[in-house]
This record gives sequence, structure tokens and C-alpha cells, in this order.
Amino acid sequence: MERKATRHLLLGAWLLVMLFAWQTVQARDLPDFTDLVEDAAPGVVNISTTRTVSSPSTQFQGPGGQDIPEIFRRFFGDQFPMPPGGDGGREQQRQSLGSGFVISEDGYILTNSHVVKDADEIVVSLNDRRELEAELVGADSKTDVALLKVEDDEPLPVLDIGDSEELQVGEWVAAIGSPFGFDHSVTAGIVSAINRTLPSDAYVPFIQTDVAINPGNSGGPLFNLDGEVVGINSQIFTRSGGFMGLSFAIPIDVAMDIADQLREDGRVSRGWLGVVIQPVSKDLAESFDMDSPSGALVADLDPDGPAADSGLRAGDVILEVDGEEVETSNKLPRLIGRVSPGTEVELTLMRDGERLTEDVTIGDWPESEESGSFPGQSGSDSQARIGISVSQLDPRQQEQLDIDGGVQVRNVESGGAAAEAGIRPGDIIVSVDHQAIDSPRRLAEVIGEVESDRAVPVRLYRDGRSLFVALRLGSE
Repeated sequence: MERKATRHLLLGAWLLVMLFAWQTVQARDLPDFTDLVEDAAPGVVNISTTRTVSSPSTQFQGPGGQDIPEIFRRFFGDQFPMPPGGDGGREQQRQSLGSGFVISEDGYILTNSHVVKDADEIVVSLNDRRELEAELVGADSKTDVALLKVEDDEPLPVLDIGDSEELQVGEWVAAIGSPFGFDHSVTAGIVSAINRTLPSDAYVPFIQTDVAINPGNSGGPLFNLDGEVVGINSQIFTRSGGFMGLSFAIPIDVAMDIADQLREDGRVSRGWLGVVIQPVSKDLAESFDMDSPSGALVADLDPDGPAADSGLRAGDVILEVDGEEVETSNKLPRLIGRVSPGTEVELTLMRDGERLTEDVTIGDWPESEESGSFPGQSGSDSQARIGISVSQLDPRQQEQLDIDGGVQVRNVESGGAAAEAGIRPGDIIVSVDHQAIDSPRRLAEVIGEVESDRAVPVRLYRDGRSLFVALRLGSE
């Protein structure tokens, strides 16, 4: 009995030793960021901005004259009076904090555009507590990159720039910044995705990480394990205002290209095709005789843009740019945007079920983009098979839309094929199954020829913009 107990004790001790050894090995496998932080921290800066704003007063004053936000007034009743001037407007000094990093000894600093937007004064604080007033060289809101310049008698500590193209999902990365004003804070995690597209940022293939990024980290560097900057921390996904495990960084190769243009010209020049695009759904792919949904569907063209000049048409699906595949529509703006204006590119298209190529000379992005609106007018004609009634467009409406025909949707029957396709009252139908529609009668003819259970493309105008939907007709 004693021998058995002794064996159990020895076995337990052996298991504890093995467990401790395994934990030690695991700890050794985790990265150590101490050398990285020691080498890189001097090149990371804190950025504080001040701007003057004039807005209606929403503050109440406390006993010492301090401002009490209106949202808290219900906790204090009416004991705190309104400031002089009542609800009138007044000028206020607003301050914000962000991060940045040095990219040249002579004082060039990268940060986010939104960190310094509308700033009247920009102050850069270095790791050694030096404070330098910064000049805004230029900013690009489309990529959220800004370039600052400071002057100092001594060379500034410069960070090593890496290659964001070499990043891989699962790779360890670290961030240094000033979350909530706590300067030179370090957080770490892994790359959780690359080439991520966000709805409001079509030109940036974001690096997604699970590094803890919070307000104040914006503009700070993202490092690989070699201590090289591979991105600029720019955005977080949050429902609470704090970190939730989804952080997004601008790839450093994109940021450095923008910085070079801002330094040389003070502005960014990017390629422009002059098209309105939309994703290719499964049904749209079938309607265009494509094997799978891919590419960018041209819903409309600027009549004075490069695409229109080169013969592209609404309904073309752009599959490749100079041989690089356009897997999804959100990749096209990035591919075209990085092309220098005046450069000729070869576009591979799908048109009317056939694959072809068009050479297009890329234009320069116009300073302003405004879409007109095209109002409609009602009439009556029933198209029972798809569940809508439509009306003829008058010449004035056709001139506004720059089309020769078209019919406006007056009513959409709930549960019908048109409703299932997403067609709405007020939409203007200009083609069905690649056939122009110039009257309600012509629409009825084309619809009558469409086979049951087959998806066909419908081009329409909605709120001044052109788009395609896939219409699938059920059995009659």
C-alpha cells in the first residue's frame, strides 16, 4: 500500500515538473518586445492640436466657473446657471491628442490626417520631453495620411521603415502611441487580416490586427518584430468607444508614397477612371453569362472621363487591370488610384458574354465630384409579369439623364419579381437583358422574351446614379 502511494506521489511530482518545463518553453516562444521598444520609442512622438470653434453653447457652469456638460444637468437640477450669453454661440478652444513618428532626421513626421484636421496649432512632443511646433506640409483625407515638419538644431531619431507587402496573417506586431494621452504606451498582438477594405476608405488596403488601439493611438506606428514600421494605426471598430479587438492600420508603403507626393507637390495625384461601379452578385454574374461572381460592374460612366473616352460601356465587368485580377469591386479603386495620371493601362472586360481588352489612359482625380439628381414623372402602364407599373419619360427628363429612352417605375407589387430584384418606385429603367428600353411597350416586349427562371441584368437610375440589379422571372 505504501509502495503504491509512493508511486502516485512520484508520478504527480513528475507531471508537475513536466508541466513547469512546458510552460517555460511556451514562455520562451513568446516574443520579447523590450529591445524593440528601447530602440523605437525615441522616434515616436505625441501630437497635440488646438483649434478654435464657434458653436452654440451647450454648457452650464459649476460653482467654480467650470463647464458642466448639458448631459449631466439632470443630475444637478437647475442650480448651475447658463454662462453669459445664454444659448448664444461662443468661441471655444478645443484640444485633441494623437501620435506620430519621425521619418527623416530633418524633421518630417507622419501621422493621420484626422489627427491634425482644422488645427490652428500643432505641437509635437518627443520622448526626451522636447516640444516643437509643427507645420502641416499636407494631408490626404482619402488615405488619412498627413505629413508634418518640425525644425530643431539637432537631428531627430528616425524609425526604420519596413515592407508592409511582406506581412502575413498571424505575424506578431506591436504599437507605440499615446492612448488617452498616456504617451509612449506599448501594446502588442497579431495581424488578423490583410488587404481589408472599409466602407469609407476605398483607397487603403488596411492591415487588421488585434493590437489594443484606443483614442490617442491614431497616427502612431505599427512595428514588426524587426522593429520596422509596417503601418500607421488609423481606426478601430468599436461599439463602446474603446478597444474591441479590431484595429486597422494603413500599410506603410501606401503612407510613404503619399508622404513623398505631399513633400514634393503638397498634394496627392491619383489615377481616375471615371466610372461608377458596384459588386457582381451571384445572380448578376449569371445574367452576364459569367462562371462566378467577380470583378467590378460598371454601372455608369462620366461622359467626360477616361473610361467613356476609351469606349467602356455601362454593363461592362472589369476583370483585370494590367493583368492583376479584380477579385471584388472594392479592389478596383486601389488598383486605379495607384496608377500615375497619363499612364495607359490594359483593362480586361466581360461584355455581352465575351472576354475582351481595352486600353485606357488613366486621368487625374478631379478636385470635386458631384452627382446630379434626375427627377421623374408619373404615368401609367401595367407590366404584370414582373409586378410593376411604369410611365414614359418626357424629353426634359431624358436630357437630364443623357439617355434616349427609359421608363420610370410608378408602383412595385409586393412579392413580385421586380420587388425581389430590389427595384423601387421612382427608379428609371433604361435597359433589360442588354436591350434598351425606350417605352412601356418596349419593356413589355423585352420582358415577354425573357425565359422563366433565368436572371437577366436590369440597368436603372436611382437618385441620379446608375446601377444594375438582377431580375429573375418565375414560371408563368
